[in-house]
Order: sequence, then C-alpha cells, then structure tokens
Amino acid sequence: MAPDRQSDDPTAEGLIHHLFEARRRIGGRDRSEHRRRVKEATIASLAVDRLIRPSLAYSMTGAGLHAIAIRGDEIAAASPDPNGLDDLIGTTTVVTDCPDLWVLPAFSDAHEHLMEAASNLSLVPVESARSIAEFTAKVAAAAAALPPGKWVMTSMAWHESNLAEGRLPTAAELDAASPEHPVFARRGGHLAVASTAALAAAGITPTTPDLPGGGIGHDETGALNGVVEGGAVYRVMGAAPSPDPETLVSGLKAASSAYAALGVGAIREALVNLEQLGVYQRAHEAGALSLRVRPMIAVPNDVGAQSAIDLVRGIGVHSGFGDDWLRIWGLKLVADGGVEGAAMREPFADDPGASGHLNWDPDQMYEVCLDAVRHGWRIGTHAVGDRAVDLVLDVYERVLGAAGPVRAGTLVLEHALVADTEQRRRAVRLGVPVTVQHALLWNMGSEMVAKWGDERAAGANAIDEWIKEGADLSVGTDLVRPFNPMTNVWGMVTRGTNVAGVLGPEHAIDREAAIRLYTSGSARLDREDGRRGTLEEGRLADLVAYGGDPFVVDVDELAELTPVFTMVGGRSVHDPDGRLG
Repeated sequence: MAPDRQSDDPTAEGLIHHLFEARRRIGGRDRSEHRRRVKEATIASLAVDRLIRPSLAYSMTGAGLHAIAIRGDEIAAASPDPNGLDDLIGTTTVVTDCPDLWVLPAFSDAHEHLMEAASNLSLVPVESARSIAEFTAKVAAAAAALPPGKWVMTSMAWHESNLAEGRLPTAAELDAASPEHPVFARRGGHLAVASTAALAAAGITPTTPDLPGGGIGHDETGALNGVVEGGAVYRVMGAAPSPDPETLVSGLKAASSAYAALGVGAIREALVNLEQLGVYQRAHEAGALSLRVRPMIAVPNDVGAQSAIDLVRGIGVHSGFGDDWLRIWGLKLVADGGVEGAAMREPFADDPGASGHLNWDPDQMYEVCLDAVRHGWRIGTHAVGDRAVDLVLDVYERVLGAAGPVRAGTLVLEHALVADTEQRRRAVRLGVPVTVQHALLWNMGSEMVAKWGDERAAGANAIDEWIKEGADLSVGTDLVRPFNPMTNVWGMVTRGTNVAGVLGPEHAIDREAAIRLYTSGSARLDREDGRRGTLEEGRLADLVAYGGDPFVVDVDELAELTPVFTMVGGRSVHDPDGRLG
C-alpha cells in the first residue's frame, strides 16, 4: 500500500519512490508479459489480410515475385522469396499457397463499352444465330411475347461472318419476322439493320438523303434495305426506347462480373451519355461493379459548337472526378465511322466512288476541344481511317498551340487503325497517346479485306510500327462483349483473326510487350500508373492468376488461357474453384 500512499506525495522524494516502485512492478514476470503484449500488438499492426505464394508473379517492372502480401485494398509488400514475407502473417491472415499458378496484374481495357455490354443482356441474343433463318426466328420469338407496336431490340454482339449466308439480314426479312413491331438490330457501334417500321419511326424514307456522318442503305431498286451506318444508326436509336436504369444496373452487375472472370480489373468506358453516367453512379453505390470504370462522356457532333460547349460546361465537374472504383476519364468525340464508314484518303476497294465520311467540321471540333481542355477535360477521339487521323491530329495541334502548356496525354487518339509513318511520328511529337485494339482486327478482319483491300487490311493496327516510333500505347478491345484478354494477346503476338486468317504477320509483337501495354500501359493512360498496372508495394491489389504461364505456354494455348481467380482491390471477384479460401 506504500506506493499508493507515496503516489499522492507531491515531494521530489515521493515522486522518485513512485517511479522506482512502477519500474519494479514491470520486472520479472510482469516485464515478460509486457513484452509479449507489445510484440503481439506489433505483429497485429503489421499483419496482412492475405499472403499469396504463386509459382511466379510477373510484376511488370522486371521483378519476378514469389510472395505478395495484401492489406486492405493494396499490396503491402512483395518479395522474390516465397517465405520472405512470413513475418507479416498474423492470426487472421489468409495464406494462399498456389505453386501451380502464375500471377499478373489484372488487365486494364483501355477502350471498351461496358454499358452496351450490360444493355445487351436484356436484348434479343442473336449472337448465337448461325444463319439468317435462326436470326429472324429469334426476332420472331421475341416479338410474339410483346404487344403490337413494341420495339424488338437485338444485342450488338453479333456479326454476319458467323451467319451461313455471310451477309446482313435485310429490312424485308425483319419485316417478315415481326410485321407488327419495329425491329432494330445493331451490329457493333457503327452499323445496324432496321425494319421498315423502325426506319419510319426515325423519319427515314427512301428519299431521305444520307445524314451527316452516316449512310442509309438502298437495294438495287432504290428501296430501303434496312442498313444504317454511322449517324443514321443514332437517328434510329433516338426513336427506339432505352432500357430503364434498374435494368442497366442489373446488367452492369452481370457484365462487370463476366469481364472480371476473364481477368479484367478496369475498363475505360468508351462512350456514355449523362443519363448513363448516372446509372454508373447508382451501380457503384449499390456495390454492383466488379471492376474499376473510367467513363468517357459523349460529345455530339451534330448540335453545333456552342451547344456542345454548353453541354460539357453543364456537367459541372471535369476529368478525374470520382474514386478508385468509378472516376470520370474525360470526353469522347467520334471523327469518322467504323470499317464501313472510315474516312480514308483513298477510295474503298469495293466502291471506288466512296471513301468514308468525317463527322466533325474541323473548326467546330477545334472550338469544342479548346474550351474543354481549358476547363480541365481530357479528350479521346475515335478515328479509324487515315483521313480521320489527319483531321484529329490537325485539330489537336491547333488546340495545343492555343491552350498553352498542356499535360501530355490530355488529347488521345482512339484506334488509328489506318495510319502511316508520318502520322505516327506526328502523334508522338504532339504527345498524343493512342489506344489500339487487335480485337477489332480479330472480329472484323474479313470486312477490312473486303472494304479496304488486302494492303490496308494487312497494315491495320500496326502496333509494332507505333512502338518503333516511341508512341504511348494502351490496349483495349472495343467489342461490346466480354472478350478474353489472352485471346487479344494471342492476336497481337500472331496477328491471327477469327475468320480472315493471319493479317500482316510482320506487325506482330512479343508477349511481354502485349501484356505490358494491356496492364501498365492502360493504367498510364488513366494517369494511374502510380496506383495500379504493376505488382508493387503501395499499388492496388488488382491481380489475375492462371493455371499456365502466359509467357511460356504454347502460342496456340495462349488464346484459350482463362483465369483461375481474379482479385480487384484485394477482394475476390472471380474464384470458381475457391482457391482464395
């Protein structure tokens, strides 16, 4: 009891006695217990949530890793020694030993349409059709379940090369399948087939002239054949109903899960309107996203420069607004069409009287881009043909000259499927990154050969030439459906396609380059290379594991390689075999 009494003694002697007694009390067993508790507290504070020990993890920095520690949503540490991080194991740490798996950073798709993929899930799934008869039968079945006058909308993820006839359906065939319903069958983002009723609802008649930035198809008699291209697609879309937000949120949940199952951890969403941006926010708040999304907001080309400027200013925020899961990337402009509407310097191989179309007046595009850049926006512009690439680079150069110092990567060139050496050098000189998509060649190689001719098709998407010039590249897909990144890597390595064989094998690149562009390259485009895209301490724990080494397996196996598990932000988003515990 003496120490307690002395603790109230205000004299110096009393204070010294109190300190002596306190030191004595933490001696012996008390001191050992104190040390034990301190040690346990220290270990608990350093302990990680998960430790993964793969056969090998490719960091994409040059370091080979055999242990990755994850705390929260980040990589806490990484080591080339399988047991190099064992000191970070605590009582709640989940240790995943997987000596049969190889790990990469999760893929980051630099140009894809997740919202369209989500919408597809509620539309007629014609992508499984293998003939015109099967296609129209699916349309007819959907129409039979709807009241007269309701629209029948097909998914976008179909292609005529998968149909026995190798051609598009016609308006007459859609009319026969669904005489009481407008039918709209989009094929990708730049081409569609519409029934007579759908064309009429959009105000398109046989005498309607081609729209700015879009064509209207006719048969040999001058009658509408149902084909609409470019701006004409959007005219019909404007007359068609849109999915309700709740359906889209549900679709985003399913679609993002499907992409994550293929090893995709982030998508740069290549085109949304403001209403769809709101749907993304709802999906994020509902926890429906299995991957990170970086939306690009569409800027229309047919409303005039001032209206476009007003639209952008009215958004109220600018590039970079958001968090690690959902962050606005910037704006999206479309300079020409797809394969059928690409603006070329030389005429099409199958139509010497046509060479595609440009969607923007250069002066109006310049006004819009300059104002946007001055207000903190980044801009990506779709340009497929070489004439469109000229337009975009001309406008970008004017903007850079007028805006003053602009951070590299503010202005981005999307696709540039047909570009020459001088255009590549010019893009590099201007500090303009380029997004490339071998998946487009894989999917539409046969159309490119037919429309552009052998030489332009073989030289399309020449990634090796861009690399040679020192371009800042990132990889995407742009297929409006989940697409295996490893099939895309296989395509870049082999120049193989779905139905057109090998196109331009001289433009193939190696696996390391392909995977690097698809991971750290795409993260850099998002200005997040200090946050993700590599496996390093402090990076977000976004990773994908495979049952075969992507750098070693036979090239023919590469295209079919699929993930064993995928993690985004330290949480499992795909683990069908329960390997993560």
